[in-house]
Amino acid sequence: MTAILEATGDLQAKSGGWIRPAVADRLEQVAVVLLWAFLAYRINVSGNPYAWLLLISESTIAFFTLIRRPTDKLSMRLGDWLLAMTATCAGLLIVPGVVLVPALIPLGLGLMIFGNLFQIWAKLTLRRSFGVAPANRGVKISGPYRFVRHPMYAGYLVIHLSVMILMFMPINLVIYIIGWWAQILRLKAEERVLSEDPKYRAYLEQVRWRLIPGVF
Repeated sequence: MTAILEATGDLQAKSGGWIRPAVADRLEQVAVVLLWAFLAYRINVSGNPYAWLLLISESTIAFFTLIRRPTDKLSMRLGDWLLAMTATCAGLLIVPGVVLVPALIPLGLGLMIFGNLFQIWAKLTLRRSFGVAPANRGVKISGPYRFVRHPMYAGYLVIHLSVMILMFMPINLVIYIIGWWAQILRLKAEERVLSEDPKYRAYLEQVRWRLIPGVF
């Protein structure tokens, strides 16, 4: 599958040159906001009392996508964009389900709180350097980036575990499996783009783990 994504080549070249980084940036923003609105609607009509908690992480994605800093150092590889949008859309396509094991509600709430605090900390560290598709909007090495190279995604992972406890649906499991397959390949694509920056190459030597200390 990775070979297929690599074979997609350069998005700008395949589109005859009309898709430029600035245009792709705007299209990405529109897509994220529309999907966020669709998620907000599903949560509003849901009977799950914990469903609104999902809006915390997804709303921060929409907000920081809108205020981010423009860049020309944006990957225009079609494969990178497909991975980024798949990983991002996964969380926005979740269907609020049911609590299968009521005894696990405190655990689910604890994971949701921790995951959100961690991903918000990462976003506040990035500020306007936040993005969806692989790009270099400035290298950040402070805050939670001192512990793992992709703390925002680490926060999402904890939140997604919480969703499976508090809002279980079989379709959500399928969505997250696909989303995390894309997420892993996406973060590797991000590191490929960022590694063109000497400052990021130095950072790679300082922080070993990408997502989970001692594991990956």
